[in-house]
Amino acid sequence: MLPREPVFYSFHFDNDVFRVQQIRNMGMIDGNEPVSPNDWEAIRRTGDPAIESWIDDNMKYKRCVVVLIGSGTANRKWVKYEIKKAWVEKRGLLGIYIHNLRCPRSGICPKGANPFDNWNVGNQSMSSLVQCYDPSGRDAYGEISRNLQNWVSSAIGQAQNR
Repeated sequence: MLPREPVFYSFHFDNDVFRVQQIRNMGMIDGNEPVSPNDWEAIRRTGDPAIESWIDDNMKYKRCVVVLIGSGTANRKWVKYEIKKAWVEKRGLLGIYIHNLRCPRSGICPKGANPFDNWNVGNQSMSSLVQCYDPSGRDAYGEISRNLQNWVSSAIGQAQNR
């Protein structure tokens, strides 16, 4: 069994918090603690510097950033900030499409765009350098649960070699 690596989850809070909670509850890796909607609103109201500080503090000791990709994730300002920060700091980085995880409010959602398509590293798209996984609709939860530790370990190894 692989060690439980500390990770930071990057996602679109309003759309995907219930899907993300399913992944946190798997207990396969040590993820950052969820922020309550009230706490997030309080942070957001204080402005961009406070949000950056919150992200920086919560990402500080994480070895990997897992971008959980829902229908609107790719265009989120703070997801972009987290991706850039992870890349620059040579943290493991990967994406997991979560559109097939059932949300109690909205069911499944459309598949979102790859957020790594927004970046170039040299003359390559970051999406050609960062692995994104797309668990099947029939057993998306099981597929994520069975593979999450390996995906994270692989991303950490790739980051150490770039």
